[in-house]
Amino acid sequence: MRISVSSDMDEPVARGLVEQLRSRGHEVLTHGALRPGADPQWAACSEAAAREVADGTADQAVVCCWTGTGASIAANKVPGVRAALCTDAYTADGARRWNDANVLALSLRLTSEPLLKEILDAWFAAEASEDADDRENVARVGRLDLGRTAP
Repeated sequence: MRISVSSDMDEPVARGLVEQLRSRGHEVLTHGALRPGADPQWAACSEAAAREVADGTADQAVVCCWTGTGASIAANKVPGVRAALCTDAYTADGARRWNDANVLALSLRLTSEPLLKEILDAWFAAEASEDADDRENVARVGRLDLGRTAP
């Protein structure tokens, strides 16, 4: 899988994330502080990673900033992106399962190396629900991207 990764700071968690993804066999595209010369501002690098998901250059993305909040907000402004800020494995599983999230947002402050592994395990193990209500909610979010909500 091709995964776009952004971080506004070159922190051990961000470097560990890239290593974890590569060790799991994923191709990693880096942005922000993880790529020399790129704009490291959280809004800019999160948008860049999210746009790669939206345009199909990447299958998924992981966006990081100190709290994860700014990165998730910026990513969610890109139409077609469903970014979820996950601080534990249960939330990561639910984000993929019920929300069909395609962008994982992480806090550089709160995410330890063991927790990172648990979150990634849950994220990649979960599949989008086929439940009609779950699919309708995801479809509704897609309509919000288009400026409408009616079915």
